[in-house]
Amino acid sequence: MSKKKTQITLQDIADKLNVTKVTVSKALRNHPDISEKTSELIKKTADKMGYIPNLAARNLSAKRTSTIGVIVPVIANSFFAQIIDSIYNCAFDSDYDIILAVSQEDSEKERKHLETMLAMRVDGIIISVCEKSQNHNTFLKIKSLGVPIVFFDRTIEDDNFSSVTINNVQGAYRAVEKAIENGYKSIGHIGGWQNINIGRDRYAGYKEALRKHKIPLNKKHVIFGGFGEDDGYNAFMELYNKQNLPDILFTVTFPVALGVYNATKEVGMKIPNDIDLITFGQSLTNRFLKPKLSYVDLQTNDIGPKAFDLILEHIKSGKKFTPKKIEIDTDLVMNETCIKK
Repeated sequence: MSKKKTQITLQDIADKLNVTKVTVSKALRNHPDISEKTSELIKKTADKMGYIPNLAARNLSAKRTSTIGVIVPVIANSFFAQIIDSIYNCAFDSDYDIILAVSQEDSEKERKHLETMLAMRVDGIIISVCEKSQNHNTFLKIKSLGVPIVFFDRTIEDDNFSSVTINNVQGAYRAVEKAIENGYKSIGHIGGWQNINIGRDRYAGYKEALRKHKIPLNKKHVIFGGFGEDDGYNAFMELYNKQNLPDILFTVTFPVALGVYNATKEVGMKIPNDIDLITFGQSLTNRFLKPKLSYVDLQTNDIGPKAFDLILEHIKSGKKFTPKKIEIDTDLVMNETCIKK
């Protein structure tokens, strides 16, 4: 019977090269006490021998784990998928690992993920809260323990935390104003929950555009709900069954718009001829839609890197760090909907 292979240790490398264990340790950490030539020899030998660093021991001594927790409300959404991907890339370039969790729009799951990450001693947490999050006290507890939190996209109302968000009011205003400029007078809104910043602020932008252009707000054309495809489908069917359909709908997210799109197909209505549609946010799915929807660009390429840079600043600065609020301006991308009447 062959002997079970044991993990290569620092001492094994030291014995192989006839140097001390301390010298090997310093060389693998790029310590300036060790010459470049010796460090290179030690690293090559360690690699040939199959040495794997003991990260647990290293992190214990450094009081850091080089891990960052990332929590998103959903993952089957290209918006969050793209942001996760960009955060992973930033983490890799900075020698950090990512621990990913999905709350599935559930406040209790969100809380458990937060507590698990705290137990795993992550150096910081980047999070977009679920649509009915009730974990403000948990966020405060984590902050009091010295673990920084950066919110992105969906945030909580607290100036003690850093965040990276889109200028939601501006983006919604631009979309609705474009509809007005293109001749629409009856403009409805399928919005998100008003306890979440993106739902509240996008509704505010919608109202402001109507107010500025002296178009009355018809509350029969406004329905609030969640941010998913089913929410859009159900909201449209409610308007359709009550015969309260406006000329155009502005939806709070792309998944909501997709739900509306599918509902119009089901009832035999055509976009943009029978009812038009413009939305906040984009998706890779849009390229396959006929017509392709016009939308407010969420600048997904910027959100992840900015959130990661913020959490790194927090980690390196410790308690001296002053929370920052980063708000990214939007662009309006016009495709085949919200066209001139």
